[in-house]
Amino acid sequence: MERAIKLIETEDGSHSLYVPELDETYHSFHGAYRESIHVFFLYGLDHWFTHHPHQKPIRIFEVGFGTGLNAWLALVWAEQNKVPLLYHTIEPFPIEKEVYTQLNYKNINTDISHYQGAFDKLHEAAWDQGGPITPYFNMKKDKTTLEEVQLYPTDVVFFDAFAPSKQPELWSKNLLQKVVDAINPGGILVTYCAKGQVKRDLAEVGLKVETLPGPPGKKEMIRGVKPLD
Repeated sequence: MERAIKLIETEDGSHSLYVPELDETYHSFHGAYRESIHVFFLYGLDHWFTHHPHQKPIRIFEVGFGTGLNAWLALVWAEQNKVPLLYHTIEPFPIEKEVYTQLNYKNINTDISHYQGAFDKLHEAAWDQGGPITPYFNMKKDKTTLEEVQLYPTDVVFFDAFAPSKQPELWSKNLLQKVVDAINPGGILVTYCAKGQVKRDLAEVGLKVETLPGPPGKKEMIRGVKPLD
């Protein structure tokens, strides 16, 4: 089943997608690219790697492959840092080629524009299978839901689901528990969401919750850390 979507441009010039059915966008109106870098890399992968520089490969689980922006930036990160990533992502509603080939992420930062071919490979990779996309980036993407997916031990979770007000089932305590159970001790979960109930639920399912400065246009975001003991 396909979902009706519309290509839009966010404030930093990068594209996102609007879903009329949910009255929701895949990224922040204030900048898709800036949001991804801030939430999932500055306070996510970069933060984790600073504290675990010798652990390789790094295992990442993403809730919501979407446009492929987070996965692509993770691939670029892996290649630039020469650190192997094992990336597991899910998406029940994959976007079509006519949509992802219009996305302009390669034009936002010319320093990484030569990785555009890898962006296409991420979308072209077979669903429900795993394998290398580049020498340092191995990906498995599953066309399934968070309820149905089989999770693997992971170090960093990119929780990039639609907002709780739009898809509350994805933020239910039992699904948060499922995700947290898969996080290795010392691992982290990062999300753009800063809702109080999400903070309380993450704390109840076993994370030490931090409220951090949000990306442009958003006051706060969440990072949860799984205790070592």
